[in-house]
Amino acid sequence: MTAVNTVVTGGASGIGRAVAALLKDMGYRVIVWDICGGDLECDISDPDAVSAGMAAIVAEHGVPARVVACAGVGASGLLLSRSVTDSQRVIAVNLTGTWLTLRAGAQAMIDAGVPGSMVAVSSISGTVADRDMGACCVSKAGIDMLVKVAAVQWGRFGIRVTVGPGVTRTPMLSQAGKLWIAALSERTALGRLGKPTDVAAAIVGVLELDWVTGQVVHADGGLAVHSPIDAYGQLRRLAASRPPDTD
Repeated sequence: MTAVNTVVTGGASGIGRAVAALLKDMGYRVIVWDICGGDLECDISDPDAVSAGMAAIVAEHGVPARVVACAGVGASGLLLSRSVTDSQRVIAVNLTGTWLTLRAGAQAMIDAGVPGSMVAVSSISGTVADRDMGACCVSKAGIDMLVKVAAVQWGRFGIRVTVGPGVTRTPMLSQAGKLWIAALSERTALGRLGKPTDVAAAIVGVLELDWVTGQVVHADGGLAVHSPIDAYGQLRRLAASRPPDTD
């Protein structure tokens, strides 16, 4: 079997690193793009850098038939408090950078007449509103719609585009408090936060589903299906916080 050329952006850490490792174990030829480390240093928010990166890969390895757009940045802060510059950076990397990556991959495939598939990593924050993650929510919601439009436009060329996942234990969560993580784990149907390998398995699985395109797949352990109206959970927490009865 000939190794399939695959580009993974953001592949030097977190979900991207887990995706790259899994694909390599499965026999794919993986080229990692990252702003720091990887096989090719690339700022995906820079159109010229993305175009040059794709041209270099095609020249050296051939057309990539698989693309996984994992690169992204997190950002917290209320809409009234975040600076315009910071918010623009989030949109530039998460949304514009993902579009540039998918566009470059699709153009290379179309020019060569090579069918393929691409997965863009979004978040449940693109579907459910997080009051402290405004810019990030907007960027991820944009990715969700981007893949739907891309799937419609590029499907006739044999190119599939899909999206994932949820809250995952990556370096972005390093500043989160233990109580926050514990509460989030409780709200997750499967009782814990995801690991990069959990999400990587979902991404690679979707990457090879021949009859799936333009879909948003939440690899989140069931976090997004949990209603914020959590009377049962609130009663449990209140009961646990009460001191024990004494005679």
